[in-house]
Amino acid sequence: MPKRRLTPATQSDSTGAISRRQFSATTLAASAVYALGMLATGTTAAQAAKKAAAKSWNQLPVSSHVHTDGRITFLLPVGKSKRAVLTLGSQKPMSMISGADGYWHVTTGPLPPEIYSYTFEVDGLRILDPLNPWVKKNLFYPSSLVLVPASPPAPWQTAHVPHGAVTEHFYHSPIAGDERNIFVYTPPNYNPRATQQYPVLYLLHGYSDVASAWTATGRANIMLDNLIAAKKATPMIVVMPLGYGDDRVVSRTGPGLGDKRLFSRNMRNFQAQMFTEIMPLVAKHYPIKTGPAHTAIAGLSMGGGEALVVGLNNLNTFGWVGGLSSYCGTDGPDFSHVFPHLSSHDNARIKMLGVACGRRDPIVLQGNRNLNAWLTAHDIRFKGIWTPGGHQWRVWRNNFIHFAPLLFKV
Repeated sequence: MPKRRLTPATQSDSTGAISRRQFSATTLAASAVYALGMLATGTTAAQAAKKAAAKSWNQLPVSSHVHTDGRITFLLPVGKSKRAVLTLGSQKPMSMISGADGYWHVTTGPLPPEIYSYTFEVDGLRILDPLNPWVKKNLFYPSSLVLVPASPPAPWQTAHVPHGAVTEHFYHSPIAGDERNIFVYTPPNYNPRATQQYPVLYLLHGYSDVASAWTATGRANIMLDNLIAAKKATPMIVVMPLGYGDDRVVSRTGPGLGDKRLFSRNMRNFQAQMFTEIMPLVAKHYPIKTGPAHTAIAGLSMGGGEALVVGLNNLNTFGWVGGLSSYCGTDGPDFSHVFPHLSSHDNARIKMLGVACGRRDPIVLQGNRNLNAWLTAHDIRFKGIWTPGGHQWRVWRNNFIHFAPLLFKV
């Protein structure tokens, strides 16, 4: 009997069942309101751009121009709007100035190399950059993205090295009762017809993210390409599923993570999805090595909590576990009910346990401090990593750059 095949699709086709319903609604609503507002003022972004670029009528201006010193100049069509504000990452909002060219302008100070998210607020309406197609998809807070490059290139920048591939698949989830997607990274020179097998990392996104978060925003595939080329990381297959065991946890009208029973149900359902849906599908269609020495799980925020709960409670399957800015459903200080069977006797089975957090994380800092203290008190060996920054991709990219090279070194 032939194996049941996953249905492939390009990354641009969809963002999965939950993200199609909620992310699309968010972006379409924002775009529609912005467009209607521009029409009401008697202009459009394209018309304003055409007026501003009279000498190059067939070109739109660069909406976010990155200067050599790391400053960024942002442009936004004015129309008849009265006020425009830029919000860049975690920085304080910056008021924009209306220019004679028909655009709002603002220039930041010098910024360190990084990928920055930003949005505009026009007369109280929060919008994405209408002149920038690079968007961070998120079920609640989508934003535009801009890169301040490093020299030499940072590990998360595309370099002239062999590249792996990222494939999106769809599958039916009986537990969630919907069709959802999963992204799979295969390393450079991967040949599905060859006999070579690879270790596997299950990499989980955070709350309100979509399944593509680790590649589209986190750039995990780019970092692995560069790390593998530098012989710092073991070639591996990386599986990035949609991390919601119960999609009511990300309902706009629901209680979200604040409902402890809903959070627990989401965690239980996701763990069941991992073992009965996700892992069997991956094992059928990809040449992965089996056993805890060759299987890792890691994630950020909500996904970090899922990685710790699934990984540390199933050490016969996962030998490598990493939680980045994790939330396990409690801030502690007692985690015995989260990891009821974990003890110092498991040190021999844990290849590596990494617990990382930003030093200024406004959400999970105390919980991670308590988790570190609990692990220490129970003589469970782990690698604690404290990174400058908050609850943001800058921290998680840095964590991944240092976490990935440690995997599968046996």
